[in-house]
Amino acid sequence: MNFNDTVKGSALEGFYPAGWDFEKIDQCIGAPETILDRQAHWNKDFNPVKCQSLGEFETYMGHEIAMQIRLAKERGEKLAIILPVGPMGMYKWVVYFLSEWKVKCDHVYTFNMDEWADSEGNTLSPDNSGAFQYAMEKALFEPLGELTVPSSQRNFATKDNLPTYPEKIAALKAEGAKLVLVYGIGRMCHIAFWEPTFAADYDNVADWEKAPYRIAAKIHPLTVEQNALTSFKSRTTLVPCRANTIGPGLFLQADYAIGGADGTLGRGMQWQGMSLWMTLRYGKTPWITSSYIPTLAGRLFFLDELAGPLVAECN
Repeated sequence: MNFNDTVKGSALEGFYPAGWDFEKIDQCIGAPETILDRQAHWNKDFNPVKCQSLGEFETYMGHEIAMQIRLAKERGEKLAIILPVGPMGMYKWVVYFLSEWKVKCDHVYTFNMDEWADSEGNTLSPDNSGAFQYAMEKALFEPLGELTVPSSQRNFATKDNLPTYPEKIAALKAEGAKLVLVYGIGRMCHIAFWEPTFAADYDNVADWEKAPYRIAAKIHPLTVEQNALTSFKSRTTLVPCRANTIGPGLFLQADYAIGGADGTLGRGMQWQGMSLWMTLRYGKTPWITSSYIPTLAGRLFFLDELAGPLVAECN
């Protein structure tokens, strides 16, 4: 007896994205030791990296981001970088490595991928501790001190500024800048807050792939709950139900992508294992946003525990 056996006529029927094939999802999940096995649809320069501990994960991911900033500096190039709030632990290591190397970030242009919003696209005040802008200032920009990204080169996903992202990124790329995507993977397999349910709003895959952003996007109930657990101390009442977010028309332009999956909860509990396996194995489809990730060059760092085995263990 399982989900597929019992979903018909239940409260869960119609709750998940219409394009999700749960039998295929289940077939994505293999033995833990096979998670690194290369798949035919992966980019030749896409590599998942297994991490044994959270400390290892944060250090490796932070080093990868800092190295992209350093390499662009050494090449004399500008760098456009799309940044998430979640995961976050890597930012202290970005600060550490750039400070050790004394790399000034005056060549860096940052684009935060999303922000909580209301139905009009208005966002939280930057001094609100739940705001992504607040989180970025405290975790990255302020600790970098005199090496930091100039404030005029930091972009946040407000309803006025998010629509300028496509033009700004295009201008930087025209000047020879590389675009680096840093991302996490949602429980619903979203990248940024681009939910799989959005696939229903487009006539074809090409239109979905070109969509650059959404203002006041409706986020999935499980995304609200994920954030209640991971960012709001379980307090669902604090979590906004909408967000401004970049879309595939921007993140699929990335020349290099740096991802992180650290969704463990302790005592054997976790929330991200299935999403990780789906990302790696399902195959490209707009109904699973993160399924596009393996088609991009880059590295996806993940905690070994997420590989499983994904079997029942009552806690």
